[in-house]
Parts: sequence; C-alpha cells; structure tokens
Amino acid sequence: MELKIQRTNTILYCRHWQPAVRFYRDQLGLAVSFENEWFVEFALTEDSFLSVADAGRATIAAVGGQGITLTLKVPDLEEARRQLAQQGVEPTPIRHRWGSSVFYCYDPEGHRLEFWSSGNSG
Repeated sequence: MELKIQRTNTILYCRHWQPAVRFYRDQLGLAVSFENEWFVEFALTEDSFLSVADAGRATIAAVGGQGITLTLKVPDLEEARRQLAQQGVEPTPIRHRWGSSVFYCYDPEGHRLEFWSSGNSG
C-alpha cells in the first residue's frame, strides 16, 4: 500500500499564541491562508502549511518547543538570515553540516527552526 499525501500541515499548540502568530506572520512574513479566534494557518508552499493553535482553546497541550525542529529549505541562506535579523529574529551563525549550510532560531514558544540550503553558502 502506498499513501498518497496531497497536503501537509504541521500544527504547533502554543501557550503564548498571539506572540507566536506575530512571529510567523510579521517576523517571518508567512502568508495567512486561514484564521479564526484561536487558530492561524500559514502557507509555506502550495501544498505545505504550518499552523499555530492556542493551546488554551485546543484539546492538545502545548509542549513548550520540546522535541520539535521545523526544517525549512531556502534558496539563499545568507539573505534569509539577513532578513530575519532585520525583523528582530536572533538567528545563529551559519554552520556547515551534512553537506549543507544551516542556521537556527526559535519562535516565542521555544520551537526550533532550522533554515538550510544545499552546498556551503555562508
């Protein structure tokens, strides 16, 4: 049997929901594809989404960023890092790992975001 997945959505349950929404919307500049009073969905690509839910209104508890890394491939790692720093995000220095270049930052809930690109830019 082969599962045929047409769309992905990762949902982060957050205690600090409004700061998390502002982080993804305003600092990362992600486009909102759906929102209501306790849930915001952001489009990452045509078929991939990231949502932020208010843990106080959801049936699943927040994990405080534990055990989660969101990995996001970007075409220009140095430019992505520069843009995020300009928006007040505190990215780590660019490192070279596993044949790629990476940097990290954290959202207000403590979830780790890994930005990477192929090769050794940086």
